[in-house]
Amino acid sequence: MQVISQQIQQRWPQLLPYWQLARLDRPIGSLLLLWPTWWALWIAAEGWPGLHLFAVFTLGVVLTRAAGCAVNDFADRNIDGHVKRTNQRPLATGAATPKGALLLFAGLMLAAFLLVLTTNRLTVLLSLPALALAFCYPFAKRYTHLPQVVLGAAFSMGIPMAFAAVQGEVPAVAWLIFTANLLWTVAYDTFYAMVDRDDDLRIGVKSTAILFGDMDRVMTGSLQAMVVLALLMLGSREALGALFYCGVAAATGLFIYQQRLVRNRQRALCFQAFLNNNWAGAAIFAGIFFHFLAN
Repeated sequence: MQVISQQIQQRWPQLLPYWQLARLDRPIGSLLLLWPTWWALWIAAEGWPGLHLFAVFTLGVVLTRAAGCAVNDFADRNIDGHVKRTNQRPLATGAATPKGALLLFAGLMLAAFLLVLTTNRLTVLLSLPALALAFCYPFAKRYTHLPQVVLGAAFSMGIPMAFAAVQGEVPAVAWLIFTANLLWTVAYDTFYAMVDRDDDLRIGVKSTAILFGDMDRVMTGSLQAMVVLALLMLGSREALGALFYCGVAAATGLFIYQQRLVRNRQRALCFQAFLNNNWAGAAIFAGIFFHFLAN
């Protein structure tokens, strides 16, 4: 991604702020969205879902995450400049315009919707609440201390959509995976919010990190424990084998490591704990992937 950013800067410097606005230079958010979407696709299809659906959901995740970043920065355009981690974002510095951010959001969501139109009616219908959640999340932090729950729901909508696309229905197991991912998202996004907690308190932005206060480690640890429990229930319900449980064990070890990282609530280490969740999602997907590959 760094190479692509450099090429854009050299050839189309006017586009670079919008590339950065969509966070296409920072793929961690797309990866955190992709892993649970791929969990759902592989379980729904009992293995490889086919090139069409794999491409639709992979590209769709990248596009909707980029759109979500654009509208998030639009909503935070008067706040980001006062937060240490975000004061160099394109809207905060004036490199991009609010109108440009909204046009980028609309264009990316339109492209994602066109991809969904190649699936079936139920998947298209489920994309509508997914769009609403993606748009509403950035504004949730103004009115509730639970914006991470809204984000968790937004990040989980690819799961019922994947089952709808593969099976034509959304069975109970899809909602079990949805719940596991929502809990996981709240946990790791609380780590993310812990990075900004001092700044958010000063400017009046709400988050679960502020809500949990001194109980932040207990709460994130409890959420992670519930994620593991939900995954164990998933393994039992779907008769997933030892390879899946190895993936869950690896993710559990990573959750424990993350709790050690945040024990002193240092900004850099809280951010590192957030980033480490990419490997937890990958471990779970590896368990699912190799289970179906071996059967």
